[in-house]
Amino acid sequence: MTATPGTVPDAQAGTGARVVFQTAPDRYRHWRVGVDGPVATLTMDVAEDGGLRGGYELKLNSYDLGVDIELYDAVQRLRFEHPEVHAVVLTSGRDKVFSAGANIRMLAAAEHAWKVNFCKFTNETRNGIEDATACSGQAYIAAVNGSASGGGYELALACEHIMLIDDRSAAVSLPELPLLGVLPGTGGLTRVTDKRHVRRDLADYFSTRPEGIGGAKAVAWRLVDEAVPRTAWSETVAARAAEFAARSSRPAGATGIELAPLDKTRSDEAVGYRHVSARLDRAGGVAEITIRGPGQSPPADATGIREHGAGFWPLAMTRELDDLVLDLRTNEGELGTWILRTEGAPALVLGYDRLLLANRDDWLVNEVVQYLKRTLKRLDVTSRSLLALIEPGSCFAGSLLELALAADRSYMLAGVFEDEDPDAEPAVIAVSEMNLGPLPMGNGLTRLHNRFTGDPDALAAAKKQAGQLLRAEDAERLGLVTFAPDDIDWAEEVRLAVEERASFSPDALTGMEANYRFAGPETMETKIFGRLTAWQNWIFNRPNASGPDGALRRYGTGRRADFDRKRV
Repeated sequence: MTATPGTVPDAQAGTGARVVFQTAPDRYRHWRVGVDGPVATLTMDVAEDGGLRGGYELKLNSYDLGVDIELYDAVQRLRFEHPEVHAVVLTSGRDKVFSAGANIRMLAAAEHAWKVNFCKFTNETRNGIEDATACSGQAYIAAVNGSASGGGYELALACEHIMLIDDRSAAVSLPELPLLGVLPGTGGLTRVTDKRHVRRDLADYFSTRPEGIGGAKAVAWRLVDEAVPRTAWSETVAARAAEFAARSSRPAGATGIELAPLDKTRSDEAVGYRHVSARLDRAGGVAEITIRGPGQSPPADATGIREHGAGFWPLAMTRELDDLVLDLRTNEGELGTWILRTEGAPALVLGYDRLLLANRDDWLVNEVVQYLKRTLKRLDVTSRSLLALIEPGSCFAGSLLELALAADRSYMLAGVFEDEDPDAEPAVIAVSEMNLGPLPMGNGLTRLHNRFTGDPDALAAAKKQAGQLLRAEDAERLGLVTFAPDDIDWAEEVRLAVEERASFSPDALTGMEANYRFAGPETMETKIFGRLTAWQNWIFNRPNASGPDGALRRYGTGRRADFDRKRV
């Protein structure tokens, strides 16, 4: 059985206590999941003494990373294990309290990197809730049965429909600016305007009013969808859940698949799974990640996919990659460069792509593709330099080509390593239909389109090669890889790229990479991970928020923060 979300001893972590992201419902401490036909209820009832780290109590349904790890797991399981669930009611197990948001004591004591990674993960989890509604027909309804402040209201904002109990005390609020000197950290400002379409001047007033807004005014301002009297609360929530469930496209009689625990090994030098592995080079600041392609031909149809269950290669590989990205991102902050490699047969990867694309109307196939999409998005917003190395024996084709397209640079060997295996087949890459739409980035573009923004001829030329196995010379000519050195220059060029990356300022690299990775239109998602995150990152560092006399440190002491009044 998997470990409870938490930390493992220093001896296993190498550089400190390590966060574990795997969990299961029988180990939840903070959430209850109930399924009643087409409606599931996800109840937040946070254990006050269940903080991931010591030194704070999770009062008033406030949360830390451990609470959100369980929420992420629950959302995933509802999608894969419960196809019969068409609507999810997200509510609180506490009377008159929905959630007080992110725990302030935790934020005040946490180092900067922890704050930022915490906000990033919670953002991704809320995006996953929205994705379940938009792409899986599993609508989320926030049944806000008490006050929801800060991250608690942001959790409700991720839902399709917000119901607020109307009892003259319940309200929604974003009090971070007036009380804490920071911004709502999980997309609140963006969702209020871009999703809820709250008028700018009203949003300004709302975000400076710590007591929040409730009742009819919250409905009129579009902060919630309806305010329901306490006497009619239970019946109205049930009726609304039934309405949303009736609209769902999910199948009525399907059987889900169990997301069994991952078979994972972890040491100070390596992380291993069945299809994914990583070697950790602490001296060089590098994680060398290898994704192995399928070892056998794909099943003939969707029935064969179900027979494989969670062992179906695209799903198993994606779960492992997802866990690895979270592990390295959270626990290995000084491994600033990730080298991406693949191993396997490109033809087999393309075969699995064809199987998925031919069965997109199947609920399980859809979930697999959507999960791969979300995991690649997680890679896109990870603040690490990504270098793809395409060598003989690799399988950067179709869905796995997305890894190279996500990289900041890609190097593809022209020819073979003469001293190692002169008879080897040269490396190839292949574009497939999977690169042309099913796996968009956060900006709504495919990675191919993102790569060739403003150059429609280059994009069209790349699309024309779909299904072809391209060697280095053609891949470089088409702009699908960055460089194609030969055997003589390969080792030196790769070495210089890695060492150069390690010599630069990590902060400047993060800023550069985040800007270059997302071309084209701005969306709610890119605003949250770009503009909002950048400002929050900076604000978290400022003494007005995090200094000894800052708002985070003085909250609850009865003393006001001592602000530096200069605007910067």
